[in-house]
Amino acid sequence: MSRIAYVNGRLVPHRNARIHIEDRGNQFADAVYEVWGVRDGALMDFEGHLTRLARSLGELHIRPPMSDAALSAVVSRMVEINHIRNGLIYLQISRGQARRDHVFPPANTRPGIMITAKALNAQKAEARAQKGIAVITRPDIRWGRRDIKSVSLLPNVLAKQAAAEAGAGECWLVDPDGFVTEASSSNAWIVTKDDVLVTRAASQDILNGITRRTLFALAENAGLKTEERAFTVAEAQSAREAFVTSASAFVTPVVEIDGKPVGNGHPGSFSLQLRATYVATAKERARKPVRRQSVWLVAPRGERLVN
Repeated sequence: MSRIAYVNGRLVPHRNARIHIEDRGNQFADAVYEVWGVRDGALMDFEGHLTRLARSLGELHIRPPMSDAALSAVVSRMVEINHIRNGLIYLQISRGQARRDHVFPPANTRPGIMITAKALNAQKAEARAQKGIAVITRPDIRWGRRDIKSVSLLPNVLAKQAAAEAGAGECWLVDPDGFVTEASSSNAWIVTKDDVLVTRAASQDILNGITRRTLFALAENAGLKTEERAFTVAEAQSAREAFVTSASAFVTPVVEIDGKPVGNGHPGSFSLQLRATYVATAKERARKPVRRQSVWLVAPRGERLVN
């Protein structure tokens, strides 16, 4: 079956999905996004992503296009109609379509919304985690509000491309003081020789990942020590283990940083156990779409139901 996208209240074939040339997400990156992982047909960490979406919209003063209940229905429907067993749901909300002007458009401008679904090979992802990834480091040149999940991702794109060209799986970003902030599309962690899980404290310097938050709760339940603090590249290279977390990577071990092996150069027991525990817990708590007899969607406020 062809992929189906949701664009401003309508279901359309993915290949035909379009937005207006003056959508502010297109011209100003005046938009936010969220990504849900899907495992065994269920949305992982659903409420956490919904809460962070609301925060990002609030920080940028973008009006929500619909209620949480309606949005939940649409996202769940996208999993079902695209037959996503394992994959990702991507959602983007912009300030809307208006004549190009740096100043916000009128308050009654309707926000733009689009949602796409993508299937992923779960076995391939698991094999990648079992092997571990290499990372490189680059200076962090992003804007100062990284806590907002905005679509202003050009520095992230450049960092990820640098990693790809170096044959690495991810790029860790480093602040002017030499401390790791996070990766191009994930949060960065180390495990110290004293078995303490360390990651950068949540602030405007990083995106407070939903998988990151869940991992703190799992670590606490397991009696593991955690610290939210900055760490240097050198400390990471000499750590017992390192890994990254995100909605798509879950918990993925890092086995090499800038050409130097981490630990024995293989995924560590902490990282692999945390991954297994996260996946099991997230699947248990995941939100499964409710199947319905007819095709339906809830469109943005002011529009009729789409059948």
